[in-house]
This record gives sequence, C-alpha cells and structure tokens, in this order.
Amino acid sequence: MIVGVPKEIKPDEYRVALVPVGVEELIGAGHRVLIETGAGAGSGIADDDYTRHGAEIVDGADAVYGQADLIWKVKEPLAAEYAMLRPGQVVFTYFHFAASRDLTEAMVKADVVAVAYETIRDANGGHPCLTPMSEVAGRMSIQEGAKYLERPMMGRGILLGGVPGVKAANVVILGGGVVGSNAAKIAAGLGAHVAILDVNLDRLRYLDDIMPPNVGTLMSNRHAILEHLPTADLVIGAVLLEGARAPRLVLRDDLGLMQPGAVIVDVAIDQGGCIETSKPTTHGDPTYIVDGVVHYCVANMPGAVGRTSTYALTNVTLPYSLDLANKGWERAIAESPALANGVNVRRGAIVNRAVADVFDLPCEGL
Repeated sequence: MIVGVPKEIKPDEYRVALVPVGVEELIGAGHRVLIETGAGAGSGIADDDYTRHGAEIVDGADAVYGQADLIWKVKEPLAAEYAMLRPGQVVFTYFHFAASRDLTEAMVKADVVAVAYETIRDANGGHPCLTPMSEVAGRMSIQEGAKYLERPMMGRGILLGGVPGVKAANVVILGGGVVGSNAAKIAAGLGAHVAILDVNLDRLRYLDDIMPPNVGTLMSNRHAILEHLPTADLVIGAVLLEGARAPRLVLRDDLGLMQPGAVIVDVAIDQGGCIETSKPTTHGDPTYIVDGVVHYCVANMPGAVGRTSTYALTNVTLPYSLDLANKGWERAIAESPALANGVNVRRGAIVNRAVADVFDLPCEGL
C-alpha cells in the first residue's frame, strides 16, 4: 500500500502524522511511504530524517493525495484539500465532524473512508488516540489561562498561585475526564484553588482520591455552575461527548455573573465548544472578549507544542495505521472493533450515528 503524509496547512499547526520510526515500520512491512517536503519541520523532523528510513519526499500535497491509498494526517482536511481526495481513499486523522457540517458533507461527497482518531474506542471504553492530545491540551489550558489572566492580556491581573498574604486564583473546570484531570493537576501544582465539576459520580470519587487538598469535586449541574461563575478567575471547558457536539454549559447571559477580566479556555471547541459564546480561534489570534470575559478558543491547542504532541500522538496512532496498511480498511475494521468505531464516513455515507444526528442527516450501518 502507498501511505501518504501531507504537510498540515491548518493555521499554526506544527504537528506531523508520522515520525521516522513509523516510516521504518511501514517500509519493513512492504509499504511505500510518501511525505510532502517539509511536513515534519514544525516538529523538528527534517526530510533527511525520513529518507534515511526509506521514505520518499515529494513536492506538493497533490503529489501525496494523487498517489496514496492511505492519507495519514493530524487535522481534518481543509477546503483546499477536498478536491485532491480520491474515491475509495482512506483518510486517517482527527476529524471532529460534529463541529462542521461543511466538512462532513465534503467527505461524503469525496467518497472516501474517513477514520477519525477521536472516535476510536478500545475494549475498556477509552479513546486511545484522543488521550495523549487531551493530556497536552489539558495541561496547556492552565498555561494559557495563567498567561491571559495577566493584565497586559486584558485579564484580571492575577497570578494563578497567588503569593503569601494574597489569595490564589479560583479555577473552575467543567469536566473531569482526561482534559479536566490534567488541567486540575497543573492548576493545583501552581497553587490555585480548583473545583472540578462532572456528572459521573464514580469519576468524582476517583478524582477526590488522587487530587491534592486544593482540588475539590462537585456534581455538575446548572445550579452548581452558576454558583461558581461569580468567583471564577479561570474557567476551563473540558467536556467530551464522543462524536457529538459538546453541550452548552455556560450561556451568554451567564457571562454577566463573571468578574471583568476573568478568562475562559474552551478546550471543547474542537467539538463545537461548551460555552455559548465560544468560536474557534488560532494561535496567531487566540483570544477575544465578550462582556468583559476573555475567551481563548484555539481549535488545535497541541499544535503549538508540535514536537511533544507529534511524538505523543504517533505513539498511539502508528499501530492502527499499520493495521490499515497491512490489511486494507475493510479487513482491518472487521477484525478490530476499535478501528470500526473510528469509521465516521464510508464511501459516500455517514456511518456514525452521533455525527448524523448533529446535522439531521441519514446514517447507514457500517
């Protein structure tokens, strides 16, 4: 099989889908690997690092899309890439279809097999391809939130951990999953007062056991959220519903409860955001202000730390890519329930119920 890795073109996206050890694995299994010139530069991987392991470097994305049977990416294809896709091609990447009807319809029209990292689900119910990037995004959310609480960034002028004699900031985290727990870990380490809200009581019990004393857990509901907004200096949106749009937990009118200069970091923006006033931003222009509240809604947060993110991501995606290449997509998903869960669009049809329901579109069985 020919495996193709194009350079990512999403603004400020520095990750790449494949590292040199992956090239070695694929070549050893009898496949060809095409990599667009400069695809790994943002992650500190030179073209020569790939060619030493047997990859072929090609000029331009059209050369990759025009030859490859399996397109291996990090982020969803953008409009400029739609026309390059070929019927029957397998595209393996983060899609987050629920955030974009245009993308969903484009992949249906392209007649491709769209395998989404974010809906691959293992036997334990985990999301192995989502977890490492959620870990990165969760930790980054506090790093970015702390920066935008600074007054030059239009924040409240608060140091997250405070100092002796001055109280620390209050951090409210909506969601206790991978993003939320990693955010809590970093915020607590900096000395902030942290509240994690989640609807899963078993998860809250677990977090209560492992978190330090400056982290509290609360059952998430409308009343609890409204109660905590007035004292929140930093709110982290960390809610995930597999394949579906994130629920709106903070409404426009709720911002009036918050203090001027408070910061919201909506990590759920890839799935549409869990704050009503959230809209996707970029690393180049990451924030905007609504009703005095600073919003940070970058849709590819881990892309800013490309080297860390690339290696963390490929640790988990490589086995699935090898499976797709070695067996072909039909046999691979027949033998792997995890990969089968990842198929969102198959040759002109949506096969993921959550995605279809978001846009009220028909859904076919896999």
